[in-house]
Amino acid sequence: MHKPVTAEIISIGDELLYGQILDTNSKWLSEEMDKIGVRVIRKTTIGDDPEAMIQAFKLASKKADIILMTGGLGPTKDDLTKNVLAEFFNSSMKLFPDALEDVRHFFESRGRELSPTNRSQAYLPSNCTYIQNAVGTAPGMWFEEYKSVWMSMPGVPHEMKYLMENAVIPKIKEKYKLPVIYHKVIKTIGIGESWLSDIISEWEDQLPSHIRLAYLPSLGEVKLRLTGFGNSFDLIVKEVDEEIDKLEPLISKYIYGFNTDTIASAIGQTLIQNNENIAIAESCTGGYLSHVVTSIPGASNYYNGGIIPYHNAFKENLLDVDPVTLSTKGAVSEDTVIEMSKQVRLKFKSTYGLATSGVAGPGGGSKEKPVGLVWIACHDGEKCLTRKLQLTKDRLINIQLTSTASLNLLRETILQNRK
Repeated sequence: MHKPVTAEIISIGDELLYGQILDTNSKWLSEEMDKIGVRVIRKTTIGDDPEAMIQAFKLASKKADIILMTGGLGPTKDDLTKNVLAEFFNSSMKLFPDALEDVRHFFESRGRELSPTNRSQAYLPSNCTYIQNAVGTAPGMWFEEYKSVWMSMPGVPHEMKYLMENAVIPKIKEKYKLPVIYHKVIKTIGIGESWLSDIISEWEDQLPSHIRLAYLPSLGEVKLRLTGFGNSFDLIVKEVDEEIDKLEPLISKYIYGFNTDTIASAIGQTLIQNNENIAIAESCTGGYLSHVVTSIPGASNYYNGGIIPYHNAFKENLLDVDPVTLSTKGAVSEDTVIEMSKQVRLKFKSTYGLATSGVAGPGGGSKEKPVGLVWIACHDGEKCLTRKLQLTKDRLINIQLTSTASLNLLRETILQNRK
């Protein structure tokens, strides 16, 4: 296998550090580098500070084969990238006639004259290769210095993307012999990262050196990303799939999908395949669970409807929950969610009924029922699975975690019915 080709992304601009602009450029650049087999090893964000820029360039030159820079190429005095690059490379600034003509044409085609300020954009470090920017005025600059490739691009996303797609990526492919990088993500739910790690430890230890595993935990889920490196796409796909075949028997009950699947989309496909449907009664989640379900295209094929009986009176009036249950057990109880899931299933003539009730927080808790206590239930007409959750003190996180756990409870109910 060839030596990995590495890259660093440097985003330049005070506005990024102030949080005034979201840096979507570096995310996009990482994705595009991954597609062609370049491994991004670091991302750096710096302000419009010459000293900080020089320091970042020095560090990058020691680590990466390719340095991709965005920002600081405008015509105003706070745009410093060109001059700092010239200083860093011990180069002078000079007028590039092609760049001047391109800038002039850009303005004339829009019925505007070329100002002295905009004319200055045609002055570039003398050691760069000028890269035409046909969708803007800030030029691209390609350098080959200190055994690395350097590419400076405007921070405006559509201009940066134009330069990457039309010039930079083709030049990188031409210059380097690039390896294949292939990712496959296994989606798991209902188990924590450390427990998952314990189960698959021996399998993980036997992975070949060119296939790496990463744990990517999120709210209520853990993604396992396998990344393979090689010279043949077909071969590395085959090898990664063979490792997944070894993994699946160990954690099959926790796997719900792969790559872009979500728990909601995976369950939706299962319900469609089984010609089944669901209805939802949610209290503490306040409609969020239904929102997650209906965010999937085609949800009307399996989502019959829902009720949000936030107050106890509506649990009685709309869902026919026994008032004795509410007065003796309380709204946040196993008995209540069992009745809610049973009744919503009947009212919407559904295969399954889901229900949630809890103390979302940050207030409203008690010693017996603290903030974060949630009960969920899934009724299939014959039996009802329930689960008690003790979550956080953060209201929004509790709503999200409850919704994820509820969908997993539905998944478990469906799996049990298959046995």
